[in-house]
Amino acid sequence: MTTMTQNIFATMRERVLAALRADLPDLPEDTIARIEVTPTREAAHGDMATNAALVAAKPARRRPQDIAAGLVARLLAEPEIESAEAAGPGFVNIRLRTATLHAHLPNILRAGEAYGDSGVGGGVRTNVEYVSANPTGPMHVGHCRGAVVGDALANLLAKAGFAVTKEYVINDAGNQVVALAWAAYWRYLQALGTTMTEEDFSNEVPGGLQYRGDYLLPVGEALKRDFGDTLAGAHATIASPELWLETVRTFTVAAMMAGIRDDLALLGVTHDVFSSERALAQTGATDRIVEELRAKDLIYDGVLEPPKGKTPEDWEPREQTLFRATRFGDDVDRPLRKSDGSATYFANDIAYHADKLARGAEIMIDVWGADHGGYVSRMQSAVRALGGKLDVVLCQIVHVLKDGEPVRMSKRAGTYITLRDLLEEVGRDAVRFTMLTRKSDAQMEFDIAAAIAQTRENPVFYVQYAHARCRSVLRAAAERFGAAQVDAAALAGLALDSLEHEAELALIRRLLAWPRTVEAAALAREPHRIAFFLYDLAGDFHMLWNRGRDDAALRFLQADRAPESLARVALVAATAVVIRSGLAVMGVTPVEEMR
Repeated sequence: MTTMTQNIFATMRERVLAALRADLPDLPEDTIARIEVTPTREAAHGDMATNAALVAAKPARRRPQDIAAGLVARLLAEPEIESAEAAGPGFVNIRLRTATLHAHLPNILRAGEAYGDSGVGGGVRTNVEYVSANPTGPMHVGHCRGAVVGDALANLLAKAGFAVTKEYVINDAGNQVVALAWAAYWRYLQALGTTMTEEDFSNEVPGGLQYRGDYLLPVGEALKRDFGDTLAGAHATIASPELWLETVRTFTVAAMMAGIRDDLALLGVTHDVFSSERALAQTGATDRIVEELRAKDLIYDGVLEPPKGKTPEDWEPREQTLFRATRFGDDVDRPLRKSDGSATYFANDIAYHADKLARGAEIMIDVWGADHGGYVSRMQSAVRALGGKLDVVLCQIVHVLKDGEPVRMSKRAGTYITLRDLLEEVGRDAVRFTMLTRKSDAQMEFDIAAAIAQTRENPVFYVQYAHARCRSVLRAAAERFGAAQVDAAALAGLALDSLEHEAELALIRRLLAWPRTVEAAALAREPHRIAFFLYDLAGDFHMLWNRGRDDAALRFLQADRAPESLARVALVAATAVVIRSGLAVMGVTPVEEMR
């Protein structure tokens, strides 16, 4: 039998293409690129299906049914294939031989958790930027989903063969950081024993006191410890901002970022690079990129049309420095300078993405909150103008429920549930897995009680329980047959032809779909597919376990049937391998036993 790669769907696609080219040698490459081999939706239709005849029909000027008939005849000659049948308007359903399924199982055991590793990414340097919360307070659950999605996506891309850099951009250049500095300064004056009231202080702050959470109390104490009263006026009153603002801003941002790093570490999230928006701006990067775009005739001075719909009363036509975003797919050109001549956020973001390109990023992926959805097209147009590629993954808000009631958050008031609170309540694994149980752009309710429930309805428990059951079987097998016989290498060399029950074969088919799942999820930028796959895999395994309870012939370990028992142990070991491989992508720890 021909040696197969890990991805059996990729192997069978090569078989399909070879059969197709035998009949249609002149098919254009863009047609070939659209040919797929995918799992069938129903097991009764076979193991996989191809759209080859349907895709090839138009360029070949032949009926898809005729092309499908030729494909079927050639595929039936392949040793791995048991049956091939034309279906519908031009699909071909394929069923593999049982021996083919058996032959692939040892690959899982030999590869271990590296099973599913792929070269589809081709080593392309890919920058994944995620979280990037403003450093104005501790991480809260509103940041959690993007953190988990971004981290799992980066892990997934690395497994698929991309060269991944995980990045966090510190938004330390805007007015919100100035507001944070004033808030920290208030806590500093409090630490010094000021007689001012909070409202008196707020009345002196440009825009008022915005961040009133208690999380800044330790920062105020630390400022007092390090600087004494040198940053304050007489009797702990407000000194000129020229004396203290820069110092307090830098100190406070550093303190907030230290806390954010600690919170992310509790979630199992680490970044390779932390970029400072302010540091980049201080290099003149924004001015340089604006001039670079102007030199390419991508910037002009003009007047935008009024906003669609009701025109705001304060809108006035005025000349602005505009980027020709419409050349690159955006619906309107975008301003790069404010009325005071300073750079817009958009201009700074262009400079930041240009910096990532200069650092070698061939693909950039940004994970943003769904409230930034309107910003996607303009940023993608700018990156295209720079010669780069930007994908954006949007994450909808998460509503946290406790005791059936929503937990309300307000970062500025300091009355929110922090990420640390949530982790202490339900644990890292439950948080990470649960955040990946829905597509990122779908709204989610995170029910704290459901996340810790030991029921099938709790996906993390259901998958962890499957792994724990696998491990219990392997421990029992080691006691019965000896550790040497249940070693992965020994199991990979066994005859597996006794694995013939449909429930066993269904489990093998699921395991064989893992490499394709990795590649498809990575290319679609959809890490939630991994959670779905693991839940389905756990379901297949639990079903086989329960069948063994009802039918003694299907039990994993049988005293008088050592060869059959060891073959089933090989299947169990392979299942545990794939669960661990998937959980590693999700950043979730597999458990040995449930307590």
